[in-house]
Amino acid sequence: MNTPALETKRLLLRKFTENDLEALFQLLRDEEVNRYLPWYPVKNLAETRKFYEERYAAKYAQPQAYAYAVCRKQDPCPIGYVHVEAEEPYDFGYGLRKEFWRQGIITEAGRAVIEQVRKDGLAYITATHDRNNPRSGSVMQACGMKYVYTYEELWQPKNILVWFRLYQLSLNGCPDFVYRGYWDKSDHHMIESL
Repeated sequence: MNTPALETKRLLLRKFTENDLEALFQLLRDEEVNRYLPWYPVKNLAETRKFYEERYAAKYAQPQAYAYAVCRKQDPCPIGYVHVEAEEPYDFGYGLRKEFWRQGIITEAGRAVIEQVRKDGLAYITATHDRNNPRSGSVMQACGMKYVYTYEELWQPKNILVWFRLYQLSLNGCPDFVYRGYWDKSDHHMIESL
């Protein structure tokens, strides 16, 4: 079952392979695309290979992984990614080459992955975004997620203080459950009126 390929109206979601390193490099090297992500843009294919091995190949070796390359059906070259971590807090994340922004691609891909994790029995998923990146919150909302709380974290490896908004989606019919891990770890947290 590991990482089943998924299809939507416009997209094919599949595992990344070593043949995708150049496409992954194009995505990971862009400073604007990676500005709010927990890593620095890669500088070369060697760094891209290391990223692939640590964040994709290692996950695919696990019994269950939700780490997808996002491809348009007319072109097998990845233009983005969507993932859900297989352990609590079941973090939902995504990235997309900027020439494909504002086309609903990540929302479409995200909904498909969320439906797969729902079928596989995950109770909930969470996602976070920097308050300075509200468009990411719009994607979370479009995927059915609801804002829960905001917390401050010393963000690594960039070593900067960031206020993150946590979104959550219940998948098991228990809408009152709130993942409190980030709230409890942070000395500074609040519930905003969005």
